[in-house]
Amino acid sequence: MVISRTPFRISFFGGGTDYPEWYKKHGGAVLATTIDKYCYLTCRFLPPFFEHRIRVMYSKIEMVQKADEITHPAVRETLRFMKISRGIEIHHDGDLPARSGMGSSSAFTVGLLHALHALKSKMPSKLQLAKEAIHIEQDCIGEAVGSQDQIMAVNGGLNQITFSVNGEFSVKPVILPPRRMRELSSHLMLFYTGIKRTASDIATSFLGNLHEKKRQLISIRALVDEAASVLNGRQDIDEFGKLMHEGWQLKRGLSAKISNPMVEELYERALSAGALGGKLTGAGGGGFLLLFVPPSRQANVREKLNKLIHVPFRFEFSGSEIIFYDPEQDYSIAERHRAKQDLSVFSELADSPE
Repeated sequence: MVISRTPFRISFFGGGTDYPEWYKKHGGAVLATTIDKYCYLTCRFLPPFFEHRIRVMYSKIEMVQKADEITHPAVRETLRFMKISRGIEIHHDGDLPARSGMGSSSAFTVGLLHALHALKSKMPSKLQLAKEAIHIEQDCIGEAVGSQDQIMAVNGGLNQITFSVNGEFSVKPVILPPRRMRELSSHLMLFYTGIKRTASDIATSFLGNLHEKKRQLISIRALVDEAASVLNGRQDIDEFGKLMHEGWQLKRGLSAKISNPMVEELYERALSAGALGGKLTGAGGGGFLLLFVPPSRQANVREKLNKLIHVPFRFEFSGSEIIFYDPEQDYSIAERHRAKQDLSVFSELADSPE
């Protein structure tokens, strides 16, 4: 049995420039961090006692004979990619709800890939794991998703990721003094709006006409460098929050689906209570609302948004990890045959009147 733990992320700046449709022509960059909220994947090879060969447990339970019969696209395509031919059981648990803009889909794919590699006694590099996850989501599943979520889930930490026109990427950790890191963390608040949405649906609404959004996307990319400069310099940390506000205004201009009247009302209430900036995490449309609020005003913001769930969090720096590893012995053909014979005997005994 193997258990992987993979963090969710919050993206500060650059979202939209991490789609290959954009960065393979213009380049791109994001500034994001992972947090101490996780996706857990438990995987084990099934012994030969079950009628089903594959069991997958998430919000639903699937019991099938072949990977092709699996409804969950990430599980189906990841099992295909990893060429898993044996019976297998997969169990998912998450600290945050799916379709909430926290990179949960990519955390799932990364965590499942990581666990399956471990189950096969393999240890992929961070680069390999990220590239494989991107390939599965963008090419195998065919989802309209960016490339930052997979990279962040693999690496963990506060990072500036740069995407090149040749399709490659680099990950540069943002190294801050402990006091500056605590200052940044203490100004951030996360609220769950309760609105679920699918990131690919939001992205599809603006990916088809990226050339018309070139001005906004170039400005969104520029904010990554400005924000990194604020963090690494001596400017007041409040400037980071003001840049978040500027970034949200640019992001919501990419598509009418990125925001909605309910989100706009929540954001305006937060600003009136003292927030300096904020954004919906992920592609938009709903999910979590990330706010930059001076500590002295956070009580006011919580009161204004008292119908939402406030989610305290901390930064995390480990990325996807294998937290439990206990490989099972393989069943030989003879052992499988004996197991089936024993099972048949047990069934006959159970059916007998005595």
